[in-house]
Amino acid sequence: MPTTDAYGQGIGIWQMTDPPSIPDAIKLIADGVIPRGVLRFASASTRGATLVGAQAPVDGMLTWLADVDRLELRVDGVWVVVAVGNRAWTTIGLASGWSQNGNSQGTFQYRIVNLFGEDTIMLRGGISRASYPTTIPGSFEVNTAALPAAARPSSLRTILVPCSDVGSSRISLKLDITTDGWLRLYGISRPNDLPAWVGFNGTFASL
Repeated sequence: MPTTDAYGQGIGIWQMTDPPSIPDAIKLIADGVIPRGVLRFASASTRGATLVGAQAPVDGMLTWLADVDRLELRVDGVWVVVAVGNRAWTTIGLASGWSQNGNSQGTFQYRIVNLFGEDTIMLRGGISRASYPTTIPGSFEVNTAALPAAARPSSLRTILVPCSDVGSSRISLKLDITTDGWLRLYGISRPNDLPAWVGFNGTFASL
């Protein structure tokens, strides 16, 4: 009869006294080892479709999701994020009238990270504007193309961003991150609130 490993992990080991069967011996070890390693899946939906029945997930199981570069741990019957992959910064193309590196704060960029188990969009850099139109719109859409689906929040996010007090009586503006991927600035108006730059370093919002 197969015995178990000496580390108390419940991994079956075929014995010399067991009926000869290489396939059964390999399967016994594989069934014990694989669930205790890091399981790799293309996505959460693939994981859900695979880990069913006798292979249903149990607490302590680790999985890697390739589509979101994320390591997740099964705790109390749910998947909890424990790590993310290397998330590079992506430059945001600017709408007409805006320039990069406002106030020498760097290029306006975003990246997706996971904070406390929640996907989050982080922003950095600054943008500037040399002049404003005669008629100021209700808001300024600063990106020339919508953010990709993975960077769009599930509902509207509103955050505070700093701006120049040169040409403006205020030092902050409202930034909306919309569910369809647009970044909209509010609070710019004539004649006293036409900031020379807007900054984004240190700002973030949950997705």
